[in-house]
Amino acid sequence: MALMTGKQYEDSLRKMKFKVYLMGDKVDNPVDHPIIRPSMNSVKMTYELARDSQHEDLMTTKSSLDGKKINRFCHLHQSTDDLVKKVKMQRLLGQKTAACFQRCVGMDAMNAVDSVTYEMDQKLGTKYHERFRKFMNMVQENDFTVDGAMTDPKGDRGVSPSKQADPDLYTHVVEKRKDGIIVRGAKAHQTGALNSHWILVMPTISMTKDDADYALSFVCPADAEGISYIYGRQSCDTRKLEGGEIDVGNCRFGGHEALMVFDNVFVPWENVLMCGEYEFSGMLVERFAGYHRQSYGGCKVGVGDVLIGAAALAADYNGAAKASHVKDKLIEMIHLNETLFSCGIACSAQGHKTASGTYLIDLLLANVCKQNVTRFPYEIARLAEDIAGGLMVTMPSEKDLRHPEIGKIVDKYFKAANGVPTENRCRVMRLVENITLGTAAVGYRTESMHGAGSPQAQRIMISRQGNLEQKKKLAKEIAGIKD
Repeated sequence: MALMTGKQYEDSLRKMKFKVYLMGDKVDNPVDHPIIRPSMNSVKMTYELARDSQHEDLMTTKSSLDGKKINRFCHLHQSTDDLVKKVKMQRLLGQKTAACFQRCVGMDAMNAVDSVTYEMDQKLGTKYHERFRKFMNMVQENDFTVDGAMTDPKGDRGVSPSKQADPDLYTHVVEKRKDGIIVRGAKAHQTGALNSHWILVMPTISMTKDDADYALSFVCPADAEGISYIYGRQSCDTRKLEGGEIDVGNCRFGGHEALMVFDNVFVPWENVLMCGEYEFSGMLVERFAGYHRQSYGGCKVGVGDVLIGAAALAADYNGAAKASHVKDKLIEMIHLNETLFSCGIACSAQGHKTASGTYLIDLLLANVCKQNVTRFPYEIARLAEDIAGGLMVTMPSEKDLRHPEIGKIVDKYFKAANGVPTENRCRVMRLVENITLGTAAVGYRTESMHGAGSPQAQRIMISRQGNLEQKKKLAKEIAGIKD
């Protein structure tokens, strides 16, 4: 089963035994829960588009391991063309869902772990890469969704993992046995964890010798014994419980984040990919972060396309589309969005082959891409809110619009441009609200700031990768300065 259908993917999740809590209640059926379901629909789209001949070139490729046709989300990048197509695929999915489609983290984690385990084995004589490639064969053959788990709760940021008052604030090994290891801790902000089949855990920061127990990478089933999830809140999330469509803004698709808790989870040695090799933890963090910062040049741009379209529709429906300042704002939104896309493509085109054969993006340009993402979507959202107008956040509910008596009043007073149904105006207003302030803001506005690392994390990498000394040398040569 190299390519699952959307239905097969949904059916596969129903067979899993997740331990999930949402708003204080245990959820027995995450797939059909009205708050969680839209996020599953987003991942399902990655399967459905892969079987659509129109998008086959972007969504699928040939496996570098066995030559079979696979979903690109399960692929180990073999060229700069692969890296470019990854970004284009992410833009397409952003356009189709206007939300987070959740498979990017796992894809980025798999590519990072592939090259790092190879180089770790070459230097230390370990067998991690062989284990990982066996896992990848299984993922590709079954078209599994893998959740990449990196971010630990961290506790006191001024203290290293081994010096925390509570050792579980970073995921760590608590026992090494003949058959495997026991793991305790948690991973926070886990995108799409409940829509995943497997978890690929990585260390969250570069470790020292004192923190060797925290230099840990492994894979395990997402519903393994000892793993539980506490589902994260999103703005306006309970609107999904009301049964309507308009007030949700995007009633079909969404994203989700959860706290993933490891309570003495057993991991067999065959699934362990790093255990104490602290000197390679920084490399893994850096490469994963680079891949994921590249990703934002695709997914955020696709959602941005939808937001720009919604803002333009709002201008049409408001009767303001011909105003010069509105046209100028839409041009600025397009300019910012395409600049993000340009960065994603650039860091891909400038990628290079690693020792394992997997291609890595240009790390400097990937960090520049993400640094822009921490800023531009906020301005795109601001301009969209400006164009849409205040009705976006003061509009009566869908129930008021449908009401047999007051519905006529709502319809009368919220009409704008001639020939435009009030309902259409309401729908586009709620879509703008959803992407800029509501549940989709998790995968667009706020995540643009903190996803794949905070802005300062990118600035540190830009400083490291910027080669300032070489730039000084260039200036000296031009100026005729001799040391």
